[in-house]
Amino acid sequence: MKLSEALILRVDCQKRIEQLRQRLIRSAQVQEGDQPPENPQALIAELEATVNELADLIKRINKTNSLTNLQEGSTISDALAARDTLLLKRSVYDSLVNAAAVNQSRYSQAEIKSFSTVNIAELQSYMDRLARDYRELDTRIQEANWNTELLD
Repeated sequence: MKLSEALILRVDCQKRIEQLRQRLIRSAQVQEGDQPPENPQALIAELEATVNELADLIKRINKTNSLTNLQEGSTISDALAARDTLLLKRSVYDSLVNAAAVNQSRYSQAEIKSFSTVNIAELQSYMDRLARDYRELDTRIQEANWNTELLD
């Protein structure tokens, strides 16, 4: 199985667990004399099996990510950390630009005038570079996901 397939299965397990949660909640209580819409014990058994499957997938994915090198010599885990921090930095800078770019309308000279304390154009350019770096790194990660066999 390829790493990309395992990642898809992981998402499927997570969705199935959430669906089982909702089904268990709906079956948790009934009025006296009524039957639950589904057998809670069967749902619990399915939940346990799905959680075990998810745990196995996560372990194998993490092992594969930690032991698989990308072309530049870093592991997939390293690349994922770098990608996540690029996204985080871009998000923070985007918030900064939005806060600094707020135009305040003044109706008279007596109103307080505000100025941006940062160079918005420079920050926007930097954010564009971060976005490009993110896309390029994400492409390399996706390529590795589709070309790497999942480890046991």
